[in-house]
Amino acid sequence: MARTRLSVSARRIVINTSKLAAILIIAAGVLGLAYGGFGYTKATHQADVGPLHMSLNEKQYVNIPVWAGICAIVVGGLLLVRSRPG
Repeated sequence: MARTRLSVSARRIVINTSKLAAILIIAAGVLGLAYGGFGYTKATHQADVGPLHMSLNEKQYVNIPVWAGICAIVVGGLLLVRSRPG
């Protein structure tokens, strides 16, 4: 397989992008461990009968497993270490 040569500025962009992705993945893992999940409101039913308007909103909660948070931190850390120059 032929390797392509990147200019110095192109390498910096690639490295900076991978570092940014690593930091975002680590932050997502930390937030997942800290909060354990997130909630949102979902509008499920709406009815309009003449001038009467009715709607039903359900509150949903999504749990984030501890192993997913830990895996995100590890993957982000590996990506961060791999993107170091040298």
